[in-house]
Amino acid sequence: MRIAIVHDWLIVYAGAEKVLEQFLLLFPNADLFTLVDFLPKNQRDFIQNKKVYTSFIQSLPFARKKYRHYLPLMPLAIEQFDLSSYDLIISSSHAVAKGVITGPDQIHICYCHSPIRYAWDLQHQYLRESGLDKGIIGLIARWMLHRLRMWDVRTANGVDVFVANSKFIARRIWKTYRREAVVVYPPVDVEAFSLKMDKEDFYLTASRMVPYKKMDLIVEAFSRMPDKKLVVIGDGPDFEKVRSKAGPNIELLGYQPFDVLRDYMQRARAFIFAAEEDFGIAPVEAQACGTPVIAYGKGGVTETVLPGETGLFFEEQTPESLIKAVAEFEASIDCFDPKRIRKNAERFSVTRFRKEFSEVVEQVLKNMK
Repeated sequence: MRIAIVHDWLIVYAGAEKVLEQFLLLFPNADLFTLVDFLPKNQRDFIQNKKVYTSFIQSLPFARKKYRHYLPLMPLAIEQFDLSSYDLIISSSHAVAKGVITGPDQIHICYCHSPIRYAWDLQHQYLRESGLDKGIIGLIARWMLHRLRMWDVRTANGVDVFVANSKFIARRIWKTYRREAVVVYPPVDVEAFSLKMDKEDFYLTASRMVPYKKMDLIVEAFSRMPDKKLVVIGDGPDFEKVRSKAGPNIELLGYQPFDVLRDYMQRARAFIFAAEEDFGIAPVEAQACGTPVIAYGKGGVTETVLPGETGLFFEEQTPESLIKAVAEFEASIDCFDPKRIRKNAERFSVTRFRKEFSEVVEQVLKNMK
């Protein structure tokens, strides 16, 4: 059986790439296709240093740094991959990868990280945060996203089976495409995070500093709680904005290597998470350390944190709501058993992912015979 794996783009090793890594381990003879490949030479081990087939966007001017600016061309580019000689196509899609063209005798399984967020329910937030919500440029951006939505719905018909990375994303797939999806949670390397029973007197948050992560909200809330220490790990475009809201009880460490991040996760009293994520790997990693999570109660995190047992949720993305949740957490801190928290995280292991996704593929192949 000839297998093709299609991934949106290869720029960094992040959450979607960890899923791709497991696909390539499950199907080591598969060929790999992507719109652009700008992975550094020293970060290509996870794709097994495979030959990568790229689209025409790879050769366009400034594509290395401005590849996202070619979004209007991406549907056309992904359709140019000739996959007619493959029996099974697995797309790993959060943008356009699922739009590859396949025939009636081919099987296409899409692992959907999310329908294109910035074209659907997060469109207005994306336009505001990008400064594209006004004027003639804003009008052009809205028209372009309108066209992208029509293409996105049309190409859902080319997918035989959708696999979602959470129940939250399965609902988004249903809302967008009116298609059912099998849920297989993404792989989390829980073995890399060991349990620590003794916690110290500080809270931790860690994330890339981009608007939807709401790191400024967390910092603002803790600035109003000067008796509580907060450690912030991460870097990004919002760093200066976040720092401007930090009081003396808040320590911003910027980007830190994995060993440092893990050490703080193990020692923290609780991990704070304010984003609405498709899944949310960091809260699972914190739980693997036996550290409870205080999170905004929407998105995939509601499936990974057990309220009252491994953490708790706050209802609104506001400093006031987070402050209230921290008070509730401290009033019930004895309820959170690090061993129980660690056990919950083990539900999301890499081994579990490989087993469940293999079963999906086997079942699809059996049904298609």
